[in-house]
Amino acid sequence: MQTRRHFIAQLATVAAAAAVTRPSLRSQSSGPAVVGTAGLPIVGTGDHRYECVHDWLLPPEGLVWGDTHGLCQDKEGYIYVAHTVHPSSKRPEAVVVYDPKGKFVRAFGAEFRGGAHGLDVRTESGTELLYHCDTARSRVVKTTLKGEVLWTHDYPNEVPAYAGAPINFIPTNVAFAPNGDFFVGDGYGSYHMLKFSAAGQFLKEIATPGKEDGQLNNPHGQWVDLRGPEPVLVIADRGNRRVQTFTLDGQHLRTVKDDTHLRMPCHFDVRGDLMVCADLDSQVCLLDRNYAVVAQLGDGIAANGNVGSRRKQTRAEFTPGQFICPHDAIFLQNGDILVAEWLPIGRITLLRHLA
Repeated sequence: MQTRRHFIAQLATVAAAAAVTRPSLRSQSSGPAVVGTAGLPIVGTGDHRYECVHDWLLPPEGLVWGDTHGLCQDKEGYIYVAHTVHPSSKRPEAVVVYDPKGKFVRAFGAEFRGGAHGLDVRTESGTELLYHCDTARSRVVKTTLKGEVLWTHDYPNEVPAYAGAPINFIPTNVAFAPNGDFFVGDGYGSYHMLKFSAAGQFLKEIATPGKEDGQLNNPHGQWVDLRGPEPVLVIADRGNRRVQTFTLDGQHLRTVKDDTHLRMPCHFDVRGDLMVCADLDSQVCLLDRNYAVVAQLGDGIAANGNVGSRRKQTRAEFTPGQFICPHDAIFLQNGDILVAEWLPIGRITLLRHLA
C-alpha cells in the first residue's frame, strides 16, 4: 500500500528540480512577512490581501490535533475540522465543530481517528449532511451534522477496475454534481476517479491512472465548478503536479500545468469568481475562472524543494505568515479563507480578507 510518506519521498527529486527562482505572485518568500497594524503578517497583494491569524481554531481541552486534513462550513456558519488525532490526545474525536466566531461547540467521530481526511457538506432533501473520507478504513461515510452514520461505502467491488484481484482503495475527497451525483477520488489508493448516483450506486469511471492528459496520479481532491456556462469537474492531479478539468460524464477538457504558480494542488473551494486551492508545496493559491493563479498566499517554499521537510518543526520554529503543507482551504461565508495543514501537530489558519 502506498502511503503519503512514500508518495512525498518519490516527489522530492521532482520538487527539488522545480525549486528554482520563480517569478511569482506571492507577497513574500523566505524573508520576513509584511506586518499589519495589528501585528499580524499580511499575505497577498492588491485586492487579494489577507491578515494571517495562525492557530485561529484550537482544539478543546484534552484533545490534541493530529494532521489537520479537512474543512467545511454549513449554512448556519458552523465550521467542521477533520483531523487524525495526535497519539498523545486524551480525547478521541476526529471531527471538531466551531461557531462562526471560532468558539468550540462539539466534537464527534472517534471512529475516524487515524483516518479522518476529506470532509464535505451538502444538502439532500433540505437537510445538510457530511461526507467523510476515512483513509484508515478505506471508506466513504455519510453522516448527519452531529455524526450519526447514514451510509457507508467500502471497497468498490461493483467497479470493473476493482473487481477480481483486489487493488488498493483509499478515497481522499468527494465532490458533488448539481443533480445529486457525486465523485470519489481514490487519491491514496489506485488513482481512479469514480462517479456515483445520489443514492450511492456506481455510475461510471471518470478517469484512470497515468501521466497522459485525462489520466491521474494521486487525484487528491476534486470540485464541481459552476462558474462557467456548464458544470465542470476540476481535479487536483497532485502527483502529476497539475489541474485537469472534465465534463461531468468524464470527457477530458483541459490540462492546466504551471509549476511556477501551482505546484501540488490538494483540493478546492469556490466563492464568486475565485477558486481557492490548498497547495501542499507551501502555499495557498487563488485561481480565476480560467484556472490561472492570480495570487499566491503565504508561500513558505520548502527547503531544497523537499515538500514536507518542515513537518517536524515545533510551533516555535514556524515562520509567521508562511505555510508549510496546506492540505485544505475553504472560503468562509464572510469571504475570509480558512486553511488546514498536513502537520503532525496540526494547524488551522484564518486568512482575514483586507478590504
